[in-house]
Amino acid sequence: MENSRFDQILDGLNALVIIIDANRRIKFANKAAKKKFGDSVVGESFVRIVRQPDCLAAIDAVMNGEGERRVEITIGASPSATFEININSVGQGASNETRVALTFEDVSQIRDAQLMRSEFVANVSHELRSPLTALAGFIETLSGPAKDDAGARERFLGLMDKEAARMKRLIDDLLSLSKLQGKERIRPSGHVDVHLLVQRVIATLTPISEQEQKSIDFKNNSKITTILGDEDELIQIFHNIIENAIKYGAFDTEVSIEISDLDHVAGIDGRVLAASVSDKGAGIAAEDIPRLTERFYRVDKSRSRIKGGTGLGLAIVKHILNRHRGRLQIESEVGAGSTFTIFLPIGEK
Repeated sequence: MENSRFDQILDGLNALVIIIDANRRIKFANKAAKKKFGDSVVGESFVRIVRQPDCLAAIDAVMNGEGERRVEITIGASPSATFEININSVGQGASNETRVALTFEDVSQIRDAQLMRSEFVANVSHELRSPLTALAGFIETLSGPAKDDAGARERFLGLMDKEAARMKRLIDDLLSLSKLQGKERIRPSGHVDVHLLVQRVIATLTPISEQEQKSIDFKNNSKITTILGDEDELIQIFHNIIENAIKYGAFDTEVSIEISDLDHVAGIDGRVLAASVSDKGAGIAAEDIPRLTERFYRVDKSRSRIKGGTGLGLAIVKHILNRHRGRLQIESEVGAGSTFTIFLPIGEK
């Protein structure tokens, strides 16, 4: 009865609790631990779920009577989870073997916040240096040599307006990225009709497509277009991908958008909605493709800035897809154009 009460107390904790024997075999896992590692985790070797040498060495030290240990580990990927593990001896089991309790405290949000702060400062200081330097130069010129030159004043004020707008876009995108990282582990639960959403995005981008003399061909080949997702975030994805296809495709060409559904895509559970956006632009070299979702990575920096790009659009797309448990596939051939395909789990309705 005492053991049953003890188990009930541990099951009521939000922290993950695992008890292992001298052979690192899991003898007990509370509800939170089973939810994280699976209901069948009891009886398994602890090494199956945690392989980090630092953690295993700390367990051995506690087993040998060297006292409490505390380690930090990272588990999984896209997104990963960071835990602080407190390791304590809890005496002996029925067969007199030493048993050790491991209490997992999820510190992912704390570490993410620390990383976001440091990255935000580094990115802002690097990316804003150029427009700030330009603005300072324009102000100096307007205060000196061009002080009484009306033509120069108009020209420089126009350039200053563009640089200020560029800084605003950078800051907006950085803030958007930070917010996304903060909630990346929380899956959205709303229902979104992707077909209607894409139509709305196309309508908002019509002025740009007309300016670039691009036609847009949209085909919906999917029987199911409603998925679990966050509408505003999915609009960000499609707006970014379609706008890029319009801006970077060759002049007076067509942008093709197609929606379909698939039974299976590697890395995604269940049925999948696939949305591809193709352009007939200059294409992207193979060595550049893996780096396109990195922050501030640009294949052609000067052209990206002329087009108003911040170098953060695809990084934002990546983090939104991580939250939706989706994927982005990029296929391109230099001189022939590019296809960006978004894979999203349809989910339960």
